[in-house]
Amino acid sequence: MKNLFKSYLLSKGLKKLAKENAAQGKHLCIMNDIVFKAVLTSDSEDSREALRHLLSACTRREVSGVQVKNSELLPVHLDAKLTRFDVHVTFNDGEAADLEMQLCKPDDDLKTRAAMYTAMLMSAQSRKGHEYREIKRVYQVFFLNFTLFPNSGKLSRRYFYMEEEEHDRLTDATEIIFYEMPKLEQRVQNLLAGKADMETLSAEEKWCTFMKYRHEDRAEKLIEELSLKEEGIMRAERAAAKIDRDYEKFARRMAEEKNRLDIALRREAIRRAGLTEGMEKGHTEKALEIARKMKNAGRPLSEIEEFTGLPLDAIEKL
Repeated sequence: MKNLFKSYLLSKGLKKLAKENAAQGKHLCIMNDIVFKAVLTSDSEDSREALRHLLSACTRREVSGVQVKNSELLPVHLDAKLTRFDVHVTFNDGEAADLEMQLCKPDDDLKTRAAMYTAMLMSAQSRKGHEYREIKRVYQVFFLNFTLFPNSGKLSRRYFYMEEEEHDRLTDATEIIFYEMPKLEQRVQNLLAGKADMETLSAEEKWCTFMKYRHEDRAEKLIEELSLKEEGIMRAERAAAKIDRDYEKFARRMAEEKNRLDIALRREAIRRAGLTEGMEKGHTEKALEIARKMKNAGRPLSEIEEFTGLPLDAIEKL
């Protein structure tokens, strides 16, 4: 993976996540769309293989290769909305998919949005001089951290164009899939309590379990088991762990810079208080008083030396 923060450094959300997660020592939540995109679209073999396995689970058939595409589709006319997908890919001889992570229930109509996105995936293949039979199948996939269909207990719901009574399909060119991940909770509780076995989960259920519970402490052993038994999830975990480490490094750099600024500000305050001359000599009563308080508070001698300017042997005698 190339430097992740060069691509996402301008994102305020990413900076906030870096600070909060590093401070709390927690894994990043893959349901955050920034992390979701990074895990699946980074320039690494782990990300590519994770995405390929996830698509195989969603489409319920083998996906041989995946190419990440530009996430922005050009509008069909000047007044049209600019569409930005989370993860836009092509695979298996030109078939296409958009994978969307939805952490919170939107105010807008998500079902209509799914239909609109599907139409855009199809229209993106339309070219002058090409026939309609050349259009490849498209998949619109939503991972939801809320319940959209409260009258059903199913994790996944799949939609096609069908005749209203006889239910024959108009075309196989489109498929819309919703995963309502909160509906996994009872299954996960049973797994954690030893009342169910991992092998009872389908490939889709395993992926949704990984994405929803990876950041939760209670599911740590469960996620470890999934990573050991499922190659695609193992790849996704490695990609996510790499991002975790990048966040920690980034947060440490932020902390180090903050410490340097704090020390500079303290020194400036001391200078303005008229203590500069005494600090330079290393023997003023004020500097000794500050050093004594810092030492009593358990601060490292090296920090006291840097802060007060006093020689180390004088500090040790306090």
